[in-house]
Amino acid sequence: MYLRRRVAFAAGHAYYLPDKSEEENRRLFGKWASRWGHGHNYVVEATVAGEINPDTGMVVNMTDVDKVLKERVVGAIADKHLNYEVCHFAETLPTTENIARYIAERFLQEAGSQAGELKRVTLWESPTLWATLSLDVYGKINDMVALTRAFDFAAAHRLHAPRLSDSENKEIFGKCNNPRGHGHNYGVEVTVIGEPDPITGMVIDLSVLDNVLAKEIEGRFDHKFLNDDTAEFEGINPTSENLTRVIWDILSDKIPSPARLHKVVVRETDRNWFEYYGESDPAFDV
Repeated sequence: MYLRRRVAFAAGHAYYLPDKSEEENRRLFGKWASRWGHGHNYVVEATVAGEINPDTGMVVNMTDVDKVLKERVVGAIADKHLNYEVCHFAETLPTTENIARYIAERFLQEAGSQAGELKRVTLWESPTLWATLSLDVYGKINDMVALTRAFDFAAAHRLHAPRLSDSENKEIFGKCNNPRGHGHNYGVEVTVIGEPDPITGMVIDLSVLDNVLAKEIEGRFDHKFLNDDTAEFEGINPTSENLTRVIWDILSDKIPSPARLHKVVVRETDRNWFEYYGESDPAFDV
């Protein structure tokens, strides 16, 4: 049985290496390069696992998880400037990826056996950016970290399969076969994985990833009628399943190495979500 517990905290951090010049820091961190940095309202989620206790009916007492996660782990970094007030980050840049690893390492140090077996840690820097790392079957923290960027775009589509007759399309897709189409605010999550760079602490240069997503996805599909305005859906029914796969195909060779594309999620509505892993391994769903 797996259970998840979330804790929120506020902290400041800076993307800045004191031993490098202003020019070098600007080259490494772009607009985020600052000696004093900025802050976030972080949310951290710890996933723990265990057997259900036949007497209590619980895997673990959530109070014990809170004592570790909220008091001993997050309590040490909450309301702090991480670079200047937390010893661990004097030599390690407090990127989202590195903070997530720090939390996982501290949890393992502090938990003992009462807080369950840690399986995964996810840290949200904001609702549109988060990092996730997992532990292997031996309880070792994986070297790979997943970084997810979320964004949205507005587009319209008509569900109409070219190989089917008009009557078959009407029967299968109903009102979604309306000749004038209908629209969605599509939500997209793009997850890349890799080992954080030892200098920058990042899986990928976020500004590079943002530029790729803005050009290749938003620029291509935002405020378009997918059936008629995009070459990618010529002769293809623009279902959300096909949209998810098309986004994967567009991005698969545009993520700069050593990071690689791991997962694409498309949210058509709050009730309909679609995930595609391409040739990536969904079992490694950090």
